[in-house]
Amino acid sequence: MAVFTPLSDVQVAAFLEKFDVGSFVSLQGVAGGTENSTFFVTTDRRELVLTLFEQGEHEELPFFVELLDYLDEHRLPVPGTIHDREGIALHSLAGKPALLFPRLPGKHPSAPNLAQCQALGNTLGHLHVVSQRFPGHRPNPRDLHWLRAVHHKVLTYISPDDQTLMKNEVDDFEGAFSQHGELPQGALHGDLFRDNTLFEGDQLGGVIDFYNGCTGDLLFDLAIVINDWATNEDGTLNAERYEAILSAYQARRPLTADERELWPTMLRMTALRYWLSRLLVVYVDPPAHDLTPHDPERFRTILKARIAFGALPLPEVS
Repeated sequence: MAVFTPLSDVQVAAFLEKFDVGSFVSLQGVAGGTENSTFFVTTDRRELVLTLFEQGEHEELPFFVELLDYLDEHRLPVPGTIHDREGIALHSLAGKPALLFPRLPGKHPSAPNLAQCQALGNTLGHLHVVSQRFPGHRPNPRDLHWLRAVHHKVLTYISPDDQTLMKNEVDDFEGAFSQHGELPQGALHGDLFRDNTLFEGDQLGGVIDFYNGCTGDLLFDLAIVINDWATNEDGTLNAERYEAILSAYQARRPLTADERELWPTMLRMTALRYWLSRLLVVYVDPPAHDLTPHDPERFRTILKARIAFGALPLPEVS
């Protein structure tokens, strides 16, 4: 979340008149983030979040609106979009696509405790059960096909050892996945790091920022979560957080035999996905705005730890 396109009180007050959300009181830009302009808006009736979309494929925005509304209807803790009096959610403001959301309670957990990990695992399992019936479709833009197609773009910027590591991993992934049929599919969050959740104490108040949402392997989503939520500073897995998330998740959606067999590979693949995407931002395709990119080294460390130590055993489902 950040502000790249400033808005005035007058602009926002006029925009709000389309919606049944009360009268404008105040506007506050939200610092941080890398992609969109975000504002907290207060009316005389409620707290809202206003997002302007600065980049990306705007024709894909209806997918995100439909996914959020679908999950909200199924009682997931997500910010379902606010529709205007004509039933329309997606608008234009200051020349940019704009969406209005309820402001969900809580703050990001920097060091999640076990209760928070259980809550996250339970919610993600519930989300994946529900999302398998979501009718919308958007291909996963960061899957194995993407890794194969773009990893060569960063090879000249990394050491010979890392070049070999990256190329070997992509080959290994292709070999492993080719031996199995299609894994369980559904709509994914696609980027469920800690800073895309909101907690009030141990209560999960919201899962936010679905703009990497797509359709793909449910296991891909789960591996992203484990690599962020259950990883120590040295890249190794934290056994207690790992157990808490995966036990709660599997109480909702037990993993299939193929998913269990491919689990260590998927942890490595999603680690490489973020190492590569961060390298691309640093060396090949810097952000449109003056922002500090995320450090690629974090996910290189995680990948090397997954190669060295594999995955911890998956919890058994009773």
